[in-house]
Amino acid sequence: MQAAPSALLDELRLLVVIDNETDTLSSVDEGVPQVPEVAHLVSRVPTSREHEGHPGKVVFDRLCCAGHGFSALVTGRRGDENHTVLFDVGPYADLWMSNAARLGIDLAKIEAIFLSHWHFDHSGALPVVAAAIAAARRSARLAAPLLVDLHPDRPDQRGILLPTGTMILLAPEPTFEVVEAAGACVAKHGASHTLGSDFFFCSGLIDRVTDYETGLVGHYTFRGEAAKPDPLILDERFLAAQVRGRGVSVLSACSHAGVVNACLAAKRHFDAPVDVVLGGYHLSGKAMEVRIPRTLRDLNERVQPRVVAPGHCTGWRAKAALAAAFTPGRYGPSVVGSLYVLEATG
Repeated sequence: MQAAPSALLDELRLLVVIDNETDTLSSVDEGVPQVPEVAHLVSRVPTSREHEGHPGKVVFDRLCCAGHGFSALVTGRRGDENHTVLFDVGPYADLWMSNAARLGIDLAKIEAIFLSHWHFDHSGALPVVAAAIAAARRSARLAAPLLVDLHPDRPDQRGILLPTGTMILLAPEPTFEVVEAAGACVAKHGASHTLGSDFFFCSGLIDRVTDYETGLVGHYTFRGEAAKPDPLILDERFLAAQVRGRGVSVLSACSHAGVVNACLAAKRHFDAPVDVVLGGYHLSGKAMEVRIPRTLRDLNERVQPRVVAPGHCTGWRAKAALAAAFTPGRYGPSVVGSLYVLEATG
């Protein structure tokens, strides 16, 4: 896994635009760099009334909606230089667009979309979202076109064969041509590389080093009418960035390669401790839940992240186990609208 050295950042912001859950009311442990949706929403909403000198702000009609999928806005800063990448887009364009509006996202500032892997709950909104961002950049008279970073090994469709004999199918994947027609510049990468002036490391093939993270049970890939078992999903990639004094944060959308494998790969590449691990750990469903104890063991002993931020496909059983293992102070679950602010130390 070779690529240009990644920049050491002064700040990294991770804003969850799509996730399966919403929760803006739970408290955040001291030391967890997570800002609930309401907290950062209050700073943007005008006062609508006052009571005994207290400003009143209407926020509960502006909260994001949850949906099965994942998308996060990733912004890095080094000195006065900033770069922003969108990590996945979720399944539904209307959901992404409405949540982006609620979160006050400036679409023109998004320089690239990085797709973690070809699954509709991460890729489905790609044509519409890419078109909206490309249009915003043109309106802002930005010379650089929107870059859409995709793995070249695109399937037509994917699904999971259940023990009952029924195959549940994801919707067909958007084509390269459709994404280009949206006004984006498509870049196909199977190998590791960087984005945003080397702010962000994009993995290639993730090494499978654990003996239990063996892919998604029952998973199939269609190309045309032909379908083949495809548990490993080798087109999956993670995104990572390092903040000075904190370590490397890893965005692993579904962790089909295994969240431990992804973290160990990032740890090796950066030769740095792991900070925040954000995304889906895919430990839900009977066939996957047997991996929970070994995943917890290796996260604790081999990865040793500063904060675990499980969301999307992690599943409630795994989240409960992770919460028990990493609270207090190291558990900040991913929910839609949540913001992680990682600032340099030392």
